[in-house]
Amino acid sequence: MKLERKSVKRLGAAIALLSLLGAAAMWRAGAADPVPAYAVASDAAVDEALLRSAIDALFDGDEDVGETRALLIMHRGKIVAERYAPGYGPQTRLLSWSIAKSVTAVLAGLMVSDGRLALDSPVPVAAWSQPGDPRGRITLRQLLTMSSGLDHVEDDEPIAQADTIRMLFTDGAQDMSAFAESQPLAHAPGSAFSYSTGSTLILADLMTRMLTSSTGPDDRRRAMQTFIDGRLKIPARLGSLTVEYDAAGTMIGGSFLHMTARDYARFGELLRNHGRGPGGHQIVPEKWIGFMRTPSARNPAYGAHLWLNRDSGESALMPGQAPASLFGCVGHGGQYILVSPAQKLTIVRIGMSPEKEQRRALKTGLAKLIALFPR
Repeated sequence: MKLERKSVKRLGAAIALLSLLGAAAMWRAGAADPVPAYAVASDAAVDEALLRSAIDALFDGDEDVGETRALLIMHRGKIVAERYAPGYGPQTRLLSWSIAKSVTAVLAGLMVSDGRLALDSPVPVAAWSQPGDPRGRITLRQLLTMSSGLDHVEDDEPIAQADTIRMLFTDGAQDMSAFAESQPLAHAPGSAFSYSTGSTLILADLMTRMLTSSTGPDDRRRAMQTFIDGRLKIPARLGSLTVEYDAAGTMIGGSFLHMTARDYARFGELLRNHGRGPGGHQIVPEKWIGFMRTPSARNPAYGAHLWLNRDSGESALMPGQAPASLFGCVGHGGQYILVSPAQKLTIVRIGMSPEKEQRRALKTGLAKLIALFPR
């Protein structure tokens, strides 16, 4: 992820800007939660002392991993460990950052299964509809695999001029998808990988337009929320799932949704179980989850809005340190849902690790935690 490969100075500036703008602060819905802040259940597969030691290292170990706010481990479908920093708890809704992209991709898969969208058809965007506009060839697959070719700079210096910052917080914030859709091509569609929050905003707008012809923000929000609730939130039992919308009524599906750590883990389990939710009910088509977990043509470490544990110059996981079958939802600053199918394992880490060195230490610590569980 490009945000993870830039200098500490840039990331610090970005975080400072976001703080000044007061954007998307962490929700503290359950700060007084009566559930213990640290619990480890007996799991015959893992030594409890070793498990506690690996967890503790991610909160207050010798290596600086930043601030871990929540850590949750599910093994064989059950919570085996859960720890929270002071002020956070099992009922605290935590900001997703780009974990949201994977949720958006699941929603897109539901629309494909309904016949509302087609994976390899050009997406209907009014700004691209003029005859001869090469953007008119961009497909849903290319948006999902970050190969649309649109000119989008995820991070730049000065940070206030980066496309993502402009889109989310300054001149593009009133209509984020319109900002993203207005960009010219930098590459031919499908020819290059370029991580882009703008692509996800275009996808969110596209899905909303498949649900309603109204341009009214309230109508758009209502249509999308009804779809989310009925097709994902309720059947997958993601009761804390809270989505943010921009002023135009578009879901900010690239960055801003909130869930508890337990619901992030349930979402990870949905992916691990090939789209089957509680009770084995098939919520998302198995074929779609397989597509999300398949390496894309332009980056083997990226599927469809999902990171894969493969060697790549654009890798966001830990190739060589964890099983090759590992995949994950990754958010800016060290947000992770890590899923290891071979180990029947899902790990959630939410926090803030703005510096490159912190994220490197964090990934090493998470890899050590993963290694405790048998394959």
